[in-house]
Formats: sequence, C-alpha cells, structure tokens
Amino acid sequence: MPEVNRSIKVRSGSPWRRAMAFFGPGYLVAVGYMDPGNWATSIAGGSKYGYALLSVALISNVMAIILQSLCARLAVATGRDLAQACRDAYSKPVAWGLWVLAELAICATDLAEVIGTAIGLNLLFGIPLEIGVVITALDVFLILYLQNLGFRWVEAFIITLLGVIAVCFGIQIVMADPHWGAVVAGFAPTTQIVTDPDMLYLALGILGATVMPHNLYLHSGIVQTRAYGESLPEKREALRFATLDSTVALMFALTINASLLILAAAAFHHTGRTEIAEIGEAHTLLYGILGTAIAPMLFGLSLLCCGLNSTVTATMAGQIVMEGFINFRIAPWMRRLITRGIAIIPAAAVTIAYGEGGTAKLLILSQVILSLQLPFAVIPLVTLTASRSKMGDLVTPRWLTAVAGLVAAVIVVLNIKLLADFVV
Repeated sequence: MPEVNRSIKVRSGSPWRRAMAFFGPGYLVAVGYMDPGNWATSIAGGSKYGYALLSVALISNVMAIILQSLCARLAVATGRDLAQACRDAYSKPVAWGLWVLAELAICATDLAEVIGTAIGLNLLFGIPLEIGVVITALDVFLILYLQNLGFRWVEAFIITLLGVIAVCFGIQIVMADPHWGAVVAGFAPTTQIVTDPDMLYLALGILGATVMPHNLYLHSGIVQTRAYGESLPEKREALRFATLDSTVALMFALTINASLLILAAAAFHHTGRTEIAEIGEAHTLLYGILGTAIAPMLFGLSLLCCGLNSTVTATMAGQIVMEGFINFRIAPWMRRLITRGIAIIPAAAVTIAYGEGGTAKLLILSQVILSLQLPFAVIPLVTLTASRSKMGDLVTPRWLTAVAGLVAAVIVVLNIKLLADFVV
C-alpha cells in the first residue's frame, strides 16, 4: 500500500518510545484470529466437545506466532510484502495461480464477516438477516474515512473495538462460571482430535479460522508503514519490536478465542446442549442459561465489533494481494465493493434459502476453505525467508526454519486427512 508506506515515524529516544512506534500492526493481524468465522467453529466445538478443543486453539495460536514473525522478518529484510516477494521469486503463471488462491481465501474471510456482521445487527437491533447482509456493503465508507485520517487512526479504531470485545467476554465468562480445572486440562492435546472425523473437521475449522492466509500477506505489508532505518542494526531493532508487537497481540487473540470456546462449553456442553452451531441460537440460549438479559446483549455487541474490525483488515489484505501479485492497483473503495460483492452473493442466497441454520454451516465451511488455502501461503513464506540470497543477514535461523517447516507440514497433513475423510 504505497499511500501509507513508511508514513509513521520511528522517533529517537528510549527503547520504550521506539518500541511504541511499532505498536499497532500486530493488533490488526490479531483481528483475523477472532473474526466471526472463529465464533461458528468455537461455538460448535465448545458445545459438542466441551473444553477438549482448547488445545487446538492453543496450538493454532503458537503456529500463528511463528508464521507472523516470519512475515515481519520478510518485510523488514527485503522491503517487500509476501505477495511482492512471490511475484519476484516465481514465474508469472505460478504467481497468478497463487494470487487466485489468495483471492479465494480473502473472499472466504469476507463471507464470514458478512454473515457475522449481519447476525450481530439482527441480534442487537432486530434487522432482518437479508437486509443486514446488504448493509455490510456500506462499511467501505468507514474504511475510507479512517484511511484518510491516517493509518494510526485505523489502528486506534481496531484496538478500541478489541477492548470492547475483551470486556464483553470477560463479563460473560464470570457469569458462566466455568470449571477451571477442566479448562486447564482442555489445553492438553488428545488423540481423539485425529481419530474422530467430526472433531477433526471442527479442529481444522478452528485452525483455518486462526491461522488465516490473508493475515500473512497483511502483516508483511503493514509492518512497512513504519519509517525504520536502512542500516542492519536499525532493521534488527525494527524486527525485534515488530515481532514483540505481533506476539503480544496474538496472545490477546488467544484469550478471546479461548473465552468464546470456554463460554460455549460452560453454557451449552455442560447443560446437555451439545449441538449448538448457530450464533443466533447461542445468543438466545444465553439468556435462559445465565439468567440475565445483559449476557446476550454483550454477546451480540462483541460479535458486531468483531465483524466491523475484520472488514477493515480484509480490505487492506485484498489491496496488498492484488497490488503485490499482479501489480494492479484500483481505488480502495472499488476493491472493497468488488470483494464484498463476491461475498454478499452466496451469503444472501443462503440466508434467503435456508435462514440462520444455513448461515452457520456456511460460516464453518468458509473456515475449512481457509485451512485448505493455507499451504499455498505458508510454504512460500517459509522457503522465501530461509533464502540468504533474498534475506541477507536477516535470513531466518535454521532452527526457526525447521520449526516453521514442521508447522507447514502439519497443516498439509491435516488437510490431506480432512479431504480423505470427506471423500470416504
């Protein structure tokens, strides 16, 4: 995004002051780890399997931290985002193929945001889902307004809404009063995740909703909004602060995701309601289970905030992907309307034909599609950052490349297992 590249100054002074200049991009990335798609998979997983899938949320978050650190490293070392680096490294047919896959992932992301925001509007204000789906197209004006004010305003908007989401979930968790011993035990992995096809499907949905392809492109682009120096020590400092920013932000995202799954497990699974997958149904049941009207209101408010947040970051990711892979620029508002239009069509069709139950299935399916797209973003990221000729002195250490390679291998194997189960 040339219009914001190197637009935020890194002022001299104490390390703390310089570190604060890098505070922000990680939280834009974290938004993608708690978007409405996470809600569908976490509610379904928590209601059906209790706390067992907390281990998947934790493992997915560790994978995300590793991969996002590579994105920051690529950006600082080369001055290129992941899409630009792929265009430089691969032949034109390969680059265009990766671009198409990245666009599919962004459309799947946007689909989740359309449905989630529409459901949030319905839960809070009673707006019909069909109308809510159309209203979501208007968020382009919010995005354009924020971008005109400056990139720091975009970050402030995102962080403010994240604060609202955190407060809402904190209150709901206190109301639900989960069994904390079982919560801690849920973070330990179990072989049932691999042996149970239904559990694996939800686990991959959580993985797809957590480690999202568009976030890899987004992070490698927005790190470059900081005007850090060109010397090796300055780049090392920029990499250190950018990695710290994304790691702290992603741990915050894990807290939100785990809270959602814990809420579903405590409110639904342990009361015998093990088949809750619809967000609207969960919202309705919270009133009866927790015994207060404030719980469903907080649920709807946090969902709406998640949807609004995610629309901003998806637009930026789409701009980075299109400009990076095929070197084609269009006005941000046009880019937004095209992406949102592609997402609105299936969302509106399913909403009209099947109602809220159909949107829940579509939400989970969109997250599995994201998981299937992951290898085509992760593998180029790992290989590019391991190349000394491209990265120079900031090339990824061999131990980190090995760990990231293992993450990529796990993702590929899990996806093959998912496809095999689906075919069988």
